[in-house]
Amino acid sequence: MSASLDSVPRPASVSLEGRVFAGVSNAAIGQVSSATRFRYHEDGSVVWAEYDGGEIVRGYLVGTRDGDRLSFRYVHLATDGATASGVCDSVIQVLSDGRVRFEESWAWESRPETGTSVVEEIR
Repeated sequence: MSASLDSVPRPASVSLEGRVFAGVSNAAIGQVSSATRFRYHEDGSVVWAEYDGGEIVRGYLVGTRDGDRLSFRYVHLATDGATASGVCDSVIQVLSDGRVRFEESWAWESRPETGTSVVEEIR
C-alpha cells in the first residue's frame, strides 16, 4: 500500500467526538441540505448530535455505534413549524484526506417515506 493509504485511519477506529458534518446529497423528500450542520459526540458505543441549518431549526439524534456502523433515531423542528422524526443506519467511511463520511439509509417515522443521504465532515 502507498504511504497515503496507510495513514488513513480505519472507519471502525476513528472517533466522532467533536466532528462537524454537512449534507452532501439527500433524497428529494429529505430535509437535510448542505446548509445543515451536525455536531457529533461519542462516549463508548453511544453517539449523539445536535443539528440545524437550512430547513431545520433544531434537531437531535441519539443512538449507538458498532464498529463502522451507526444506528440512531432523529427528531427535528423544521422552518415551517412541523416536527419530524425517523430512524437512520449509517456506514462510516474515512476519505483519503482523513475526513469522515456517512452513507445513510433512513426512514421517516412521522410520515411514510424512506431515502438515502450522504454527509461529510467539514473543517
